[in-house]
Amino acid sequence: MIELFEQDIKTNDRQSSKGNQLKWKKNNTWYKADYSGYEGLSEFVVSELLKLSSLKKSEYVSYNPIEISYKSNIFNGVASDNFLRDGWQIVTLEKLFLNYYGKSLNTALWTISQTEERLKFLVQNVEMITGLREFGKYMNKILTIDMLFLNEDRHTHNLAVLMNEKQEFDYCPIFDNGASLLADTKMDYPMNMNVYNLMPTVKAKTFSTDFLEQAEISEMLYHNNITFYFTNNDVSSILSSTKANIYPIEVRNRVQTIIFEQMRKYSYLFSKR
Repeated sequence: MIELFEQDIKTNDRQSSKGNQLKWKKNNTWYKADYSGYEGLSEFVVSELLKLSSLKKSEYVSYNPIEISYKSNIFNGVASDNFLRDGWQIVTLEKLFLNYYGKSLNTALWTISQTEERLKFLVQNVEMITGLREFGKYMNKILTIDMLFLNEDRHTHNLAVLMNEKQEFDYCPIFDNGASLLADTKMDYPMNMNVYNLMPTVKAKTFSTDFLEQAEISEMLYHNNITFYFTNNDVSSILSSTKANIYPIEVRNRVQTIIFEQMRKYSYLFSKR
């Protein structure tokens, strides 16, 4: 367990459509408390399964479950190392676009009628502003991950690039997967409801409400850039690990059911090593 204090609080650093999740930074480590359900477990499980993919370790943030003590309350949550190099900062795509054009990227995207054109618009503008190349491949990886794990909170405030003091840009590791796997049990996906009925109701937010449409368009434009290698046994092992055990067995069983169904549905994304 880690004890955190008001001077460590960073809650308002980035926005989320799921509410104001408590966040802190202490000794170069970030902490996030669960807000609407089991976000910490989702962060942990997704990052562990990304280790069993074609992604490099530098391409995603690793999370570990932890109990957090704050103002006499105990929260479940996660810890992650600060991945920023000295002199670098995270710039969300929303802020990047706002600083350059003086208007909202999210608003601009949704004035475009064709889904394919929205993704092209996002990629072309990010590449033009930052000088980064192959941002479409980066988006394909993210959108495929979001489809597989049902991340309903991937909007322009948690898509980001890195920028240094010279205003040079780099790719940002993939972060904020806490709204995956039907983690919001407080309101949208209660524990007493059947997950097979709930899963089709989850909506994407990036440039379409349909996860499959987003991923397929990104693959058509920029090809498939991620492969997964994990098995049912890998999923079960992660969910039965000591780290995951701060969450109740019924929560872990539900997450396992969701992942197994998504693996079956999107089996084409998987390969043996």
